[in-house]
Amino acid sequence: MKTTHSQKIVSERAVTLFGWMEYIGLPELGLDHVKAKLDTGARTSAIHAENVELFDRDGVEWVRFQTLADWDNPNVGFQTVEAPVVHVREIKNTSGVPEERLVVKTKARFGKRLWTIDVSLADRSNMTFPMIIGRAALKNHSVAVHTRKTFLVSDRPPYSTRKENT
Repeated sequence: MKTTHSQKIVSERAVTLFGWMEYIGLPELGLDHVKAKLDTGARTSAIHAENVELFDRDGVEWVRFQTLADWDNPNVGFQTVEAPVVHVREIKNTSGVPEERLVVKTKARFGKRLWTIDVSLADRSNMTFPMIIGRAALKNHSVAVHTRKTFLVSDRPPYSTRKENT
């Protein structure tokens, strides 16, 4: 049987298998356990942001926003996050309508692996997940997403601290 070029590349690199749902750490933003949907149909990653406020820090544009500290336990409350703005881009929302969004760059921890990703700020209060990981964040990192399994690289919290929909 003849092997194609893409099959050779995959077999030469170790590929990490992620579940379609994982807990992601964003240590530079002070967020250790964000429930995220890995969606290769989405290009750009997004995180839930409320009370978004732009400000200047030493001549650099920064953003301050609030996000739930623990999406599975809303009683914990909101956490304020600050980060420099790296882009203002038009990004299509879930309905396919372009909207202008602020984008920050941050380290993301996927299990034991850590790399930098771009994350847009969006109101995801009507969504099941506070964060979506798009394909741009996974590109060039030798990963594959299993469409039927969850929590393959991250720890699933105890049942008593999760919502029923996880």
